[in-house]
Amino acid sequence: MKIILKEDIIGLGYKNDVVEVKPGYGRNYLIPQKKGVIASPSALKQLEEDKRQQAHKIEAQRAAAQKRANQLDGIVIEVAAKVSSNGVLYGSVNKNTVVEELAKKGIEVDRRIITMRDIKAVGEYEATIHFFKEVEVKLPIKVVAENPEELAPAAPVEAPAEVTAEEALEEEIAEALEEEEAPAAE
Repeated sequence: MKIILKEDIIGLGYKNDVVEVKPGYGRNYLIPQKKGVIASPSALKQLEEDKRQQAHKIEAQRAAAQKRANQLDGIVIEVAAKVSSNGVLYGSVNKNTVVEELAKKGIEVDRRIITMRDIKAVGEYEATIHFFKEVEVKLPIKVVAENPEELAPAAPVEAPAEVTAEEALEEEIAEALEEEEAPAAE
């Protein structure tokens, strides 16, 4: 089923895009919620006329979105979080956390235009911010431990001595031979 979107839907398309969706999704969600209309020939003709008339307005929106995207150039979000001894977060870093960190830097972003998975471990990640149809920004996110002094000593203390695969195999063979010989002696 072809639908003309009436608003941006992340993961599906942007306003005035013609998209192919499953009939149930279109009939039961998009059309009743007024997020789309059926792409009939008359609706497509009307869409083309609207696009032609609003071309300058769309270009102005694209320029404004690009300006907002340029604000994020070179910005790296660093989030300090409570971490267990093996590097797993207590909780997670999500869209709301990213919005809060950007607000601290004086940049207002709606959480609905951010696409990312919840982060549950220390490391470097990436969030995508969709400002406009062709204007998307990849925002690096660095999750660090709030308590690195607790995390660092745990790793070297628990680290076992290095054992090569050959040594491990020889040890297993020796144990197996000892087990076979012991019952035979009885």
